[in-house]
Amino acid sequence: MNELREYFESNPGRMIHKWAHYFEIYERHLARYRGSDVVVVEIGVYQGGSLQMWKDYFGGRARIWGVDIHPNCRRFAEEQINIRIGDQGDSMFLETLARDLPRIDVLIDDGGHTMREQRTTFDALFPRIAEDGVYICEDLHTSYWPEYGGGLRNPRSFIEFSKGLIDSLNAWHSKDPGALGVSDFTRSVHGLHYYDSMLVIEKRRRDPPEDRRTGERTIPDHAFPPPRP
Repeated sequence: MNELREYFESNPGRMIHKWAHYFEIYERHLARYRGSDVVVVEIGVYQGGSLQMWKDYFGGRARIWGVDIHPNCRRFAEEQINIRIGDQGDSMFLETLARDLPRIDVLIDDGGHTMREQRTTFDALFPRIAEDGVYICEDLHTSYWPEYGGGLRNPRSFIEFSKGLIDSLNAWHSKDPGALGVSDFTRSVHGLHYYDSMLVIEKRRRDPPEDRRTGERTIPDHAFPPPRP
């Protein structure tokens, strides 16, 4: 059991609502920020407990921002924790939020979970994530729920949208640049990590991939059969 899970199980503060398997994923992708001046934005405040958890986990230099549409969530502001009230489905609100922050190192979308909200948030805020930052979209199972705008292989679901990001990640290898060109996403993303109900995108500025060989050649290349289609 990692420290985040231990905090959750012994929760000394306000209510936290998370899937139990998320804590291992958080530890894997976010541990490097502990003790730093990380700027964390969590969309979806609910009872405010997860904001306290992040404050405890990242330490005294962290700056935590909670975003929610419900005005009552303002009561959860405290030292190191700021609250902004607004609709994550409103791109203008999100743009204003991003301008008001020094930067965004970690963004956790645990908000309304509708396809419109998840996609609007990604479009507005993913470009604002720091070059070595992390974008987490939680509760992706709603991509399979019609009442949230999803449904299996619904082209409007966030899951289906994110499958296209896999192509963008690999665009340097495309032999049809007219159909799949290198984009800023290609140049800025190190990896996409899919888990049950969660997608983690790790940013890192990239150059075109380098194909190298080392060591002594003992068999001529022409001796190997060509690839089969």
